[in-house]
Amino acid sequence: MRLLFLGSGEFGLPTVKMLHAQHELVGVVSQPDKPAGRKRVLTPTPIAAWALGEGLPVLRTDNVNTPEFIGQVSGMKADASVVIAFGQKLSEPFIEALGELTVNLHASLLPKYRGAAPINWAMIEGESEAGVSVIGLAQKMDAGPVYAEASLAIDPNEIAGELHDRLAGLGPGVIGKVLGDLASGTLDPKEQDHDKATKAPKLSKADGTVGFDQPCEKVCARVHGLTPWPGCRVNWLCKATGKTAVLTLGRVAAVPDLSCFIGLESVDESPAPGTVCEGFHVMTAEGVVRLIEVQAPGTRMMSIADFARGHQLAEGDVLSPIEGG
Repeated sequence: MRLLFLGSGEFGLPTVKMLHAQHELVGVVSQPDKPAGRKRVLTPTPIAAWALGEGLPVLRTDNVNTPEFIGQVSGMKADASVVIAFGQKLSEPFIEALGELTVNLHASLLPKYRGAAPINWAMIEGESEAGVSVIGLAQKMDAGPVYAEASLAIDPNEIAGELHDRLAGLGPGVIGKVLGDLASGTLDPKEQDHDKATKAPKLSKADGTVGFDQPCEKVCARVHGLTPWPGCRVNWLCKATGKTAVLTLGRVAAVPDLSCFIGLESVDESPAPGTVCEGFHVMTAEGVVRLIEVQAPGTRMMSIADFARGHQLAEGDVLSPIEGG
């Protein structure tokens, strides 16, 4: 089958590699190169970099909906097209140029978590399950019919970056199934229940913090859902020095039972939320979170044991959310 692939982010890499191996990939469309790193060197997207390395035709544009670009894509005569983490809205005239069927791989079990950050929000909201949906394109965001889906359990100890990679690995299977159904004439799209739709808006640096005035499970879910992007930063007030610094939380563990580490008989005896207790546990509204990986400005993410050898994080210190992230 002659296929066109539209994508930019790493989420589409497992699928585009499968398409290249099993079909005729007539071209790859991606976002233009962007400055990256401290030297701001123009760098291709992960998808464009891979495709160039494979010697595939790569089209890069900041607007796929111009008449000129639509004509160029139409001339490639694709039978079908696959869109994954591309980053532009596609107009109806452009979609018509993409072949008999155009599908998008979205990183949620729709209609839940429509939007730019479905993986992050699924974790932040404490979901126990995540997945991917193959949908037809619609002018309303992520509202097209569902052709296939796959799911997996969320590990409470994993971060969003790790879940991202596991979900990306589901892409080849579900996209392959849909293309097989297209070839055999057995496509069976299901309309979404739009009344059950929830949103997963794009995250910014301002979202990258957490308050400890909530149960430990919610704190843990938010920290992991924000990692690695936009990151979860908190103010760290050091009791010994009286100074405040920024601490990035990378991985934590929820510990609902206070008595298991400090022997308290009631919550009334507990320190205020945000207080660092023995064993690098931090009080929350209900239970504690145990710090596992943290990062100070100018350093790498490291285990709490390694961090403690070079920093003064200690009992009585206080962690608090950063206003505005």
